[in-house]
Amino acid sequence: MEAWKKYQETNKENFLNELLNLLRIPSVSARSEHKQDMLHCAEEVKKHLEKAGCTKAVVYPTLGHPVVYGEKKFDTAKPTVLVYGHYDVQPADPLELWHSGPFDPVIKDGKIFARGSCDDKGQFFMHVKALETMVQTNSLPCNIKFIIEGEEEIGSPNLATFVKANKELLKADVILISDTSMLSMETPSIDVGVRGLSYIQVEVTGPNRDLHSGVYGGAVANPITMLAKMIASCHDENNHITIPGFYDDVLEASAEERAKMAKAPFNENEYKQDLGVEALWGEKGYTTNERTGIRPTLELNGIWGGYIGEGAKTVLPSKAFAKISARLVPNQSSKIITEKLLNYFRSIAPQGVTVKAEEHHGGEPYLTPIDSIEYKAASKAVAATFGKEPIPVRGGGSIPICSLFEKELGIKIVFMGFGLDSDNLHSPNEKYDVFNFYKGIETIPYFHQFYAEMKK
Repeated sequence: MEAWKKYQETNKENFLNELLNLLRIPSVSARSEHKQDMLHCAEEVKKHLEKAGCTKAVVYPTLGHPVVYGEKKFDTAKPTVLVYGHYDVQPADPLELWHSGPFDPVIKDGKIFARGSCDDKGQFFMHVKALETMVQTNSLPCNIKFIIEGEEEIGSPNLATFVKANKELLKADVILISDTSMLSMETPSIDVGVRGLSYIQVEVTGPNRDLHSGVYGGAVANPITMLAKMIASCHDENNHITIPGFYDDVLEASAEERAKMAKAPFNENEYKQDLGVEALWGEKGYTTNERTGIRPTLELNGIWGGYIGEGAKTVLPSKAFAKISARLVPNQSSKIITEKLLNYFRSIAPQGVTVKAEEHHGGEPYLTPIDSIEYKAASKAVAATFGKEPIPVRGGGSIPICSLFEKELGIKIVFMGFGLDSDNLHSPNEKYDVFNFYKGIETIPYFHQFYAEMKK
């Protein structure tokens, strides 16, 4: 252990500079103009895996962006840990809200500001540097494999095909993922689950062309108005989702789990101040932490139509659009919920407009048993470096591939995220604390050590 710490301390500046170089690559999977950047980033990830000690590292093409695989195997009698991460990032828009260039990383007040700094380059890179630490100090207790994909931010459309075709290559005893967060560095936590996702787009069409709002206003249905009414109908006065059957399969959290969640420190005033809001909003009967963890939600992610340029243009638009997502909890199916969403919007189309509703992508919720060896090893590892036992919590985000991995590979997942909810994921000025980055590199080798001991 002392050898780990000495190696990490000696090489910490190198670790950080290598991450900054990776963050300079605009690997935006959603934009076709970044296709070459995606290929470049995949090759860089491969090089880093080789440098860390992987004896095999390959960039595998898919129908979309490539998957990077790496492995360091030394003893078939030892357990194998499969590390999952993603090198693709969200688009940086709106650019004008960034304080510095999204792909020109800046360190300010001990934080790395850049797109992908936390989600997920900074977090998967901790595992790469942890492997390097263990290899260079001759202390690797487990075989390690890596699968670093390039399509997580667009729903991993080609990962299922890759996983199904490479089950033997990916064979392992556990999957380790750092794409989640902690409550704080003072109050460490481990996500024991993530929510599922159902994502759709709705298009409302009225007249066959944009119209003069003075000449036709009041006589023809306005698609933006109709769409706004449809969206408003999705919640009642208690902010309960009104879509028929939406809650049918929800697995209600037990009183015991809710009591454990309540022990997590939460300051509502600080929460509101950080977000710049005067009041919180959500489903009646649940706390803020419960609303973002154990309850399903329905959110409007984008809405547009008509004239949105500078100045005024009095137009009654022909079309209006919205992107809508639902976060799902255990027992809910993304396929079933997506169908309910699509059918709902199609069925409530007001007279005077037509509605087209289509699916974007989805994913299933996931829960990690806290009595499993995998969770216990992660908990013990966090306790070893933080000096206190982590609190088990449920994360509000989604990692669509979790249920796929368990189904196809037959193994459990454990989450060891070191980000914070306040790291501006998917927003301008995404950040990741340098302290958290180093803390992850320090903690991860302990997981491998404890997991190997518990698997004996």
